[in-house]
Amino acid sequence: MSGKKATRAAYGETLVELLAEGVDVYAVDADLSASTTTAKLKAVDEKRLVNVGIAEQNMIGVAAGLSLTDKVVFTGSFAVFGTGRVYDQIRNTVCHGNLNVKIAPTHAGISVGADGGSHQMVEDIALMRVLPNMRVLVPADYRSAKAAIRLAAETHGPVYIRMGRADVEQIDSGTDMLDFGKARVLREGGDVTIVACGVEVGQALSAAASLAERGIEAEVIDAFSIKPLDSETILTSARKTGHVVTAEEHSVIGGLGEAVAGLLSEFPGVLRKPLKRIGVWDRFGASGDFDELFREYGLDAQSIFDVVVQ
Repeated sequence: MSGKKATRAAYGETLVELLAEGVDVYAVDADLSASTTTAKLKAVDEKRLVNVGIAEQNMIGVAAGLSLTDKVVFTGSFAVFGTGRVYDQIRNTVCHGNLNVKIAPTHAGISVGADGGSHQMVEDIALMRVLPNMRVLVPADYRSAKAAIRLAAETHGPVYIRMGRADVEQIDSGTDMLDFGKARVLREGGDVTIVACGVEVGQALSAAASLAERGIEAEVIDAFSIKPLDSETILTSARKTGHVVTAEEHSVIGGLGEAVAGLLSEFPGVLRKPLKRIGVWDRFGASGDFDELFREYGLDAQSIFDVVVQ
């Protein structure tokens, strides 16, 4: 891993690149364009950013209307507002109509930090994953966030892209294999499979390095696409190791862990040890810095290490 950069930093930059390449792209924002970085698109062409103010439901309605004129439309807000406050509009307008709207909020998870539980969203993957027609991508770093935004722009229909505020380590692996229904095996091992998404991918790689010092070889999978899930890659690894741990900066209810558990439940006998899920256990977020919160919620590399060795 090398260097640190937030996944949200990819958002505005990639929209500008797409516009320069001839994509008829628009962003609709709810008065947070500086934080989400969609303001970078306005700096290039001010009509390409529609700021509806603090009116997130209207944001989705405007985005839906624009998409019906053959635009590629991205919506931007904090994840807590861009999924929870607008769920009815996403469900009944965007997904029911299978419209070409990309729900791409930033500031997801507890790594928002000092803003606290009211602004930290750990339920969004569950909300989006259950919706018909919705695809769900959770990039692990800046480069994979750029790939996710490009992939969404190239694909007709609703896509959810989960991005964060915190600067995270960049993973030294190409993004050319990133696609819907595809995961990346970032480290091979035969003793345990760690399936992670988002910021937890970096934590899982750090944990795997520490486990190797104990003689435990962990296979680390970046579950970039949570819906559709890469069943083949996960099953192949699970059959090899017989021991699976999932890690996500999200509630253990309805997220990556339950998606993997649902998959493995259809193939009895694959696991030799019970599946272990690492995530937020039925709690809201709290104020604190990145390292402090990840230790408190058991999401740091040491916590992953401890779960594996136990």
